[in-house]
Amino acid sequence: MASYIITTDNMADLPESYLKEHNIMTMSLTYLLDGVSYTEENSLPEKEFYAKMRAGSMPTTSQVNVQEAKEKFLAFAKVCPQIVHIAFSGGLSGTYNSAAMAAKEIMEEDPSITIRVVDSLCASLGEGLFVHKAVMHRDAGMSMDELVSWLEENKLHVCHNFTVDNLFHLFRGGRVSRATAIVGTMLSIKPMLHVDNEGKLINIGKVRGRKKSLIGLVDAMEQQIGSWRDKNDVVFISHGDCEEDAKFVRDEVEKRFGIHNFLINYVGPTIGAHSGPGTLALFYMGDVR
Repeated sequence: MASYIITTDNMADLPESYLKEHNIMTMSLTYLLDGVSYTEENSLPEKEFYAKMRAGSMPTTSQVNVQEAKEKFLAFAKVCPQIVHIAFSGGLSGTYNSAAMAAKEIMEEDPSITIRVVDSLCASLGEGLFVHKAVMHRDAGMSMDELVSWLEENKLHVCHNFTVDNLFHLFRGGRVSRATAIVGTMLSIKPMLHVDNEGKLINIGKVRGRKKSLIGLVDAMEQQIGSWRDKNDVVFISHGDCEEDAKFVRDEVEKRFGIHNFLINYVGPTIGAHSGPGTLALFYMGDVR
């Protein structure tokens, strides 16, 4: 058994069953919807969350602050005082900084606790895939220091490519202009986006039509996978309540790359609040993002 534990946050969008199976504890960003604040203890089922968004509800989210992170780490430390925490991209939220500051304070107050906070530069199941790789290395016997080094060296090999079905949610988040949202919706323009080397969300192209946007995700994989082509033992796919589209992308990946292992899950509410229903994202290891 490893002498340390791996923790993360709910932005990794990993299924509850996976977290339990691999003994991964999480800290949670919260969201506000129709005047109600939701946490990991009282979160809406994803299908209900997206139904509310489709009906016009506009959720907002809050990052983890230092005090909340500190309380979580102290709870984690009761299970094991040696912790590797994999955080949501610092390019998209202040949650990583909160976790790093909380860890520093705790270690100054109690030297028996060691917390190594890694900025994943990842989001959604991209962060989830990064956590999965960490779990596999831990279970294979990698030490805490070795794991942290591997994570720092390989984080930029976690590729994120995604598309959305409705540009207005990206407009709300300042990713596209109102004019782009209106014209793009009228013409069925679908953006192609990714998370770059700074962990930020970047628009990298556009196509016309939903099916082309889904195929475009797999085309991008073809361009980025490089030397990892035969080393991807699993591919992760997340979706904003569009499971059939996720299965279509899965089948395309399987057909082109011969990969048979997939983890498919919802884009959770804290990310889905910004990307909206119909989001489809593909995650794998590659040479370049």
